[in-house]
Amino acid sequence: MYCGIDHTDLHQIKGELISNTKYPMVPGHEVVGEVVELGSEVKKFLLGDIVGVGGIVGSCGECNLCNSNLEQYCNQSVVTYNDVYYDGTPTQGGFSSAMVIHQRFAVKIPEKLAPEQAAPLLCAGVTAYSPLKQFMNSGKLVKRGILGLGGVGHLGVIIAKTMGHHVTVISSSNKRKEEAMDHLHADAFLLSTNEAEMKKAANSLDYILDTVPAFHPLQLYTSLLKAEGKLLIVGAAPEPLQILAGDMIRGKKTITGSFIGSMTETQEILDFWAEKG
Repeated sequence: MYCGIDHTDLHQIKGELISNTKYPMVPGHEVVGEVVELGSEVKKFLLGDIVGVGGIVGSCGECNLCNSNLEQYCNQSVVTYNDVYYDGTPTQGGFSSAMVIHQRFAVKIPEKLAPEQAAPLLCAGVTAYSPLKQFMNSGKLVKRGILGLGGVGHLGVIIAKTMGHHVTVISSSNKRKEEAMDHLHADAFLLSTNEAEMKKAANSLDYILDTVPAFHPLQLYTSLLKAEGKLLIVGAAPEPLQILAGDMIRGKKTITGSFIGSMTETQEILDFWAEKG
């Protein structure tokens, strides 16, 4: 029915990721479709259900990560395309005419949510939502930075605003200001190439969601974090990133990564979006 496309697809097509691109390849990991056939053991879905498939389609199902709803980090996880199932069959993505999926790796699309709106949430949406869950219902005003305003950044602003956070969009281009402020209703816009603005904003943010899928100097942005602030990296930059250790040590700051989200979190973001509109 519908399939989104994001920067990871483009990196994979060009062979720019750590995993080797295997051709021929059918990309797409933001997939919405209709259930047209069921295996005899399937209990989770019915024929005609509208379901979604995100970034992974398999895991061992037995390790501590799988049993803790963290199957996306399983050492034996199988990604939706450019990978191989346990029986040796290549995985092909959402631009295929059909997909065969284990019920554990599909989610139900809520009736209130249009299928075409659901597709981007299955990767970009849950990629932003998963690391932000820790700041929900904190009982205080959370000041959040969004670095980059592509697909993940765009949805990240909306999710953070819905959570009640104060959101600053950080970009190297002033061209993003109108979109950030007028269309996404961010609370502030910070131009990273403006030295005076960056200096004024130092030590002001509780966390930054880094969505940039290209090389960028991390020390420029860690300076914006408060003490004990967090830089949450979700953008898959194909080159090594660098930091200044002293800035991290003196501020007790943390850099952490996050990979898409669990199947539980994927269902949560769909339900969250349907509820909040």
